[in-house]
Amino acid sequence: MKKYKVKKDLNKVLIVLIVAVILIIDVYPIFWMISASFKQQYEWSMYPAFSLNKGFYFQNYIDAWTRGRMSTFFRNSLIYTLISLVFIVVFSTTVGFAVTKMNWKLKGFVNNYFQLGIMVPTAIALIPLFQIYNKLGWINSPFCLIVTYIAFGLSLSIFLITGYIKALPDEILEAAVIDGCGIYSLMWNVVVPLMKNAIVTVLVLQFFFKWNDLLFSMTFISDTNLKTVQTGLLYFSDEFGSKNWGAIFASVSMSIVPMLVLYTFLNKTIIEGMTAGAVKG
Repeated sequence: MKKYKVKKDLNKVLIVLIVAVILIIDVYPIFWMISASFKQQYEWSMYPAFSLNKGFYFQNYIDAWTRGRMSTFFRNSLIYTLISLVFIVVFSTTVGFAVTKMNWKLKGFVNNYFQLGIMVPTAIALIPLFQIYNKLGWINSPFCLIVTYIAFGLSLSIFLITGYIKALPDEILEAAVIDGCGIYSLMWNVVVPLMKNAIVTVLVLQFFFKWNDLLFSMTFISDTNLKTVQTGLLYFSDEFGSKNWGAIFASVSMSIVPMLVLYTFLNKTIIEGMTAGAVKG
């Protein structure tokens, strides 16, 4: 009995140590990055790079927002991302409802077509897309980036939405039809309110993907006035020289703020949306 208790205590200590190590690995880089964003210039030469800041130098954030043009990059990323999200949610909800709760000939083909899109590597489409956009004159335009975001966001979104709609009891929909709901009223007034967790999940996941996009924006956009946050960060060494690391880390810190805010306030909804379609209700 005593040996069992000792073994149980050792297991608890081991679990705590593992969790502590994981937390340090996950949290410390973000903590250090925020600390580095407040460092003054002399701290980078007088102290080791891994040391924490000695004070709070907010001028780094002002420099990043103005000289580093983070205001322009933020505006561009928000415009591209938000417009894409609207179309992704509307299309994925419509298609998800059509292939799960409606009877028509090609619904199996359409569903499989979008499912296959999940397995297509992004890099494969870069050269063909670049050639098409170049012939159409869309290179260096917001339109090409928004269209690409929508196209590559639909497959996963439809997959998530479809799984959730399948879990909705048919009795609810049948009762709504008996009460006089047409197809459009059934979808927007009955189905959509019931699946708000799934919609929020799709919104947040796709926001993360589009906000963090580097590959598409770097390939299709070279105009500085149209760059996104991620591509703008690549050129910060040119804006500040190779020395103003405080402003560079301030820019990186600002770029993760929208994602941290979204996840902090919506993490419970995201988890519910991810798991709701896993079990048939």
